[in-house]
Amino acid sequence: MVKVSLKDGSILEVERGATILDVAKKISEGLARVATCGEIDGEVKDLRYELQDDCSLVIHTFKPDDVEGKKAYWHTTSHIMAQAVQRLFPNVKFAIGPAIDEGFYYDFDVEKPFTDEDKANIEAEMKKIIKENIEIERFSLPKQEALKLMENQPYKQELIEELPDGEEISFYKQGDFTDLCAGPHLASTGKVKSVKILSSSGAYWRGSEKNKMLQRIYAISFPKASELEEYLQLLEEAKQRDHRKIGKDLELFMTHKLVGSGLPMYLPNGATIRRLLERYIQDKELMLGYNHVYTPSLANVELYKTSGHWDHYKEDMFPAMKMDNEEMVLRPMNCPHHMLIYKNKMHSYRDLPIRIGELAHDFRYESSGSVCGLERVRQMCQNDAHLFVRPDQIKEEVGKVLKLIQEVYHKDLGFAPESFKYRLSLRDKNNKEKYIDNDEMWETAESQLRAILTELDIEFYEAEGEAAFYGPKIDIQIKTVLNHDVTIPTCQLDFALPERFELEYVGEDGAKHRPVVIHRAILGSSDRFISFLLEETKGLLPTWLAPVQVKILPISEKQHEYCQELKEKLQREGIRVEFDDRNEKVGYKIREAQLQKIPYMLVIGDKEKEANAVTVRTRKEADLGQMSVEEFITKIKEEIENKK
Repeated sequence: MVKVSLKDGSILEVERGATILDVAKKISEGLARVATCGEIDGEVKDLRYELQDDCSLVIHTFKPDDVEGKKAYWHTTSHIMAQAVQRLFPNVKFAIGPAIDEGFYYDFDVEKPFTDEDKANIEAEMKKIIKENIEIERFSLPKQEALKLMENQPYKQELIEELPDGEEISFYKQGDFTDLCAGPHLASTGKVKSVKILSSSGAYWRGSEKNKMLQRIYAISFPKASELEEYLQLLEEAKQRDHRKIGKDLELFMTHKLVGSGLPMYLPNGATIRRLLERYIQDKELMLGYNHVYTPSLANVELYKTSGHWDHYKEDMFPAMKMDNEEMVLRPMNCPHHMLIYKNKMHSYRDLPIRIGELAHDFRYESSGSVCGLERVRQMCQNDAHLFVRPDQIKEEVGKVLKLIQEVYHKDLGFAPESFKYRLSLRDKNNKEKYIDNDEMWETAESQLRAILTELDIEFYEAEGEAAFYGPKIDIQIKTVLNHDVTIPTCQLDFALPERFELEYVGEDGAKHRPVVIHRAILGSSDRFISFLLEETKGLLPTWLAPVQVKILPISEKQHEYCQELKEKLQREGIRVEFDDRNEKVGYKIREAQLQKIPYMLVIGDKEKEANAVTVRTRKEADLGQMSVEEFITKIKEEIENKK
């Protein structure tokens, strides 16, 4: 017998040689029906895996938060898709077909790109294979036999050649289809229920432009048809919320190949949003005692060698440029500059905390395939700040940063507190070369942030491997309307850079001491934050952020003079307003203003002109009726002031 320790702490005894599926059945038949794979002592295994020794076991299923369970399900479906392609295109050469965050893909070498008709036929064949409920068998071969089995599959042979000699190489077979694969997989094709091919594209073998272009098909599967339908609805919603589509529709930003990939240009409407957000956060910081600076976007390579970024971050930086007797580089972040600003003069313990903020332009070398609208760019504007504090001030200053984050996101921007999760991001102790080498510093910093979150009664979870290279951090994970987790605000504790730059202050004892640095970002990069905000609001920005807050819509030319006077009056009150004087019907103008997501429309006819009034409509098609110009100005200014 072997003892199996389960996730809930209980222990089951089963016969040696029992499979993970046998254990699942012993727990409950219901669990056995939905199990997709198991995790033995932290290693993911097939349900057919036989237990030989005492172990811990986690049984995975297809649940929203069960990553390994979904991967096994989707990886099985990728083999079903490959089998379908083989049936329809017998000469196909197979590359790889992994599970990804949402679904799976498979890369194929075929004579021509897949058409919509091809994809429909492949999906239909997948459904046939599922209905056939073919048993999936695992077997392994020595390297030479594995190469022989895959003799007509060059991509598989290339992968096999790279494996160590003497290693048994595993395969999965389902009917007339066999694939090189480590697994795990479901027991049969019939375990998959609902499938959908989503898209196809070209993809270079192994991601290199030097290799052949293959054809990649993306797809997804679910245990229930209702789950697939829900997912497809979410995809459609995501299309409508795509900030690139909204940005084009509302004329917020543009890109052009002559400027370059990952370098968006803000149009007047987008520039207005960015200007408002940047002024807003700077004003917040000024009220909290921050001092703002400007630093150059270019620096000597030696600066980043001193900070440690050159060793830990060089691959994400643009190549260095040799100029005269210096080697210069576009900066990826501005903390090294702020270290030097602090060091510009000696400070007393009474001066601290010193809070240095900047809206800084930073540059990251993103591959052309990963850049995306405003979300992932090569030049970004960071809402960055560095707080230089005494050790006894850490708790209070971190608390103030977290309070500022809550005020910005919950009070002013209206995000629900329950959509926020606090993550304590720690160093990966098994991969220390990624980080600055100082165990004592790491233990001190991590324990301090943990204690601060506990003392502030903030619920949090821990994640190893998510720290910055110089220190641990508190990341705020925001659950988006599309159910994704994004990280925007962060607060990081840093004992390393003050040491590397030899920063000092004179203590109360007259001796010199090292300050501690708190790195913090509230909005993160302006670009990424705007993309996030557009997708969360679907472009329906609050009135205080809307590029155009009011549109004046006359019924006929007879009201044009009154409308022009009204426009000038609203502008004097600081309201962003446009006057639509086109010779179009007012209904058409209203619909167009709603598509432009303008908060308020003022319809002006003879009655309004005579009464010095306006008829107010909102973008949500609410008719607020007639009110005096002064009433409307009071209403909208209060809304803007209170950020409703």
